Amino acid sequence: MNVGIGGNERQGSVIVALQHPQQGAAALQLAVAVAQAWGRPLALAATVEVAREESLSEGTIRAQELRQQLGELVAALPGRAAVNNPAATEAANASVSGPGKPNIRTVVRVGRERWVELRELAVEERAALLVIALDNAIDPQAPLLLGSTLIEQALADAPCDMVLVRGAGTQDDGQTGDVLLAVRGGPYADLALDISEALCHTEPARKITTLHVVRQDLPVVQQVYEEMPYSRFRTRLEANGRVQRRQVASRNVEQAVLSEAARHNWTVLGVGASERSKSLPGNSPLSRALGPIPAAALINAPRNIALVKTRRPVAPEISQYRAATTSSFALDPETLSLIVDKWFAENTFHANEFRDLDRLVALKRSQGLTISLGLPALNEAATVGKVISVLKEALYERVPLLDEIVLIDSNSEDRTREIGRELGIPVYIHQQALPEAGAALHGKGEALWKSLHLLKGDIIVWVDTDITNMTPQFVYGLVGPLLAEPRIKYVKGYYRRPIKSGTILAEEGGGRVTELTARPLFNLFYPQLSGLIQPLSGEYAGRREVLEQLPFFSGYGVETGLLIDMLERYGLSAIGQVNLGQRIHRNQSLRALSTMSFAIMQVILERVEQRREISLLAGINRSMKLIKFADDQLSLELKAVHDTERPAIASITAYSKVREALRLVGVEG
Repeated sequence: MNVGIGGNERQGSVIVALQHPQQGAAALQLAVAVAQAWGRPLALAATVEVAREESLSEGTIRAQELRQQLGELVAALPGRAAVNNPAATEAANASVSGPGKPNIRTVVRVGRERWVELRELAVEERAALLVIALDNAIDPQAPLLLGSTLIEQALADAPCDMVLVRGAGTQDDGQTGDVLLAVRGGPYADLALDISEALCHTEPARKITTLHVVRQDLPVVQQVYEEMPYSRFRTRLEANGRVQRRQVASRNVEQAVLSEAARHNWTVLGVGASERSKSLPGNSPLSRALGPIPAAALINAPRNIALVKTRRPVAPEISQYRAATTSSFALDPETLSLIVDKWFAENTFHANEFRDLDRLVALKRSQGLTISLGLPALNEAATVGKVISVLKEALYERVPLLDEIVLIDSNSEDRTREIGRELGIPVYIHQQALPEAGAALHGKGEALWKSLHLLKGDIIVWVDTDITNMTPQFVYGLVGPLLAEPRIKYVKGYYRRPIKSGTILAEEGGGRVTELTARPLFNLFYPQLSGLIQPLSGEYAGRREVLEQLPFFSGYGVETGLLIDMLERYGLSAIGQVNLGQRIHRNQSLRALSTMSFAIMQVILERVEQRREISLLAGINRSMKLIKFADDQLSLELKAVHDTERPAIASITAYSKVREALRLVGVEG
């Protein structure tokens, strides 16, 4: 339990909104201090505003750039240590996010209005505090905006406690590092003191000076009423041994606050304009929005200024695009397009965003997660050795991102299994695994389903073993979004897929089934999945707690079925996709691709049938006539094509027993 002064439990994350990451040093410094002091996770957030005449998907590249900039800020935070020294890393991260809770991540949202996106993020995260970085150059005669929203509107609609921060965050020569808390008492005083104490948490030598100005320009009776809020708050101050109280009498409160602020590194005070101050003639827009004293401090305080505002409860509403992710059929085309465009911009990542492996390992440890890599294989002796060697050396031996690497073989007839054993990783034949589930089935989907029983990790990553240009980003690119974004539960890879014809490598032409079958059918029947660039890619990752609740088709339809079921059960926002660069692999024949297409069509129609409660497949042919050319012979070959649907593996007793045993071992350990 995290309790602030005044007894309010601090739940949820601390979010710091950095619209220009390079200019938010003071806001970041304050947010890090609060996250550590309160023991809460920290999220560095930025937003991309897209003009109404443009598609939200236009914000995709800018969102990736912002995530990378935020990631660089995280990497540069004091206390980062080399990941190959776990003890140093743990201690360093503890200095950033609190003892035992090194949990820092980045978030980028895309929309029409910055404040709308920040507000929804705060609601989604059940945020304890939202810290807003303001530009250092503020025009007192112009309205203060958060995107296109007036600051007073944002403050009135705050879903959680808020802090507006201006300043460079650094300490100039000759100034003290102390904190000035200018206070009258009242509703914001408790939060202001909590923030002030947090700023001292990271630097114990700092002191807090509370400044209370007694107004001499008021009649005695009115002075009594003015002092009542401070009298109540003073009881708390007297119980705090770190606070030095200073009380002055002045006819000019604004000047008294600014004079004292010049001697401190931070000035903290409550924000809020009274109805009287809003109506005073000659007041600037800033004074009318914040109140005359906070406005003056924001403009004139020479160093760092933090204006605090306690929350005004609002309904826990997430935007329409998040709520309407389970039924494509009920959405009008305009809303559907908005949903998909927004998802595409926010949930399309690039592997380069996650190349800081130290940060990924720290995120993994802070969340108490383990990661397993499953390598499905069938007669891949030509490539499997390089795949294992590259990933094991980079992500298991040199950097401990992966906790295990396992080869899931489908009864290969070449040296695939021997190569895996020679390289020191566990090797299983999927047809021999989990006999309690009944007769073994053939197909990649069956191997993936059983791999959930064979692998131990909380996050499962699958990578095909026929890739000839394997690099570590094929794995860390998939893992990154799952570690950085708690709402994402399943990540698909996409890439450029050149096609090889003899010795010639053509830049375009790969992914033929994707473009000619899968994506057209998704656009027809599951248009919310129309933003998936390569829905059939063999590189993907997910959270075990999700994967174990989903059925798996045994063959070519496994990727299609997982995507549809993820959408139906967890919503579009739970799915992400990541650019893995270029993938070079063995291209299949048109006969094989035709069979694959036939299986995928069946899976989509089967799910549509269940969703709409109509009969489409009853009596439909489950076999396919393949045209066979051989020398001067021309004939038809009949081939049965039908995936078997395996149930959610969590429903298999043998699986549940193994998971419970592992859980007990973990608890006892």
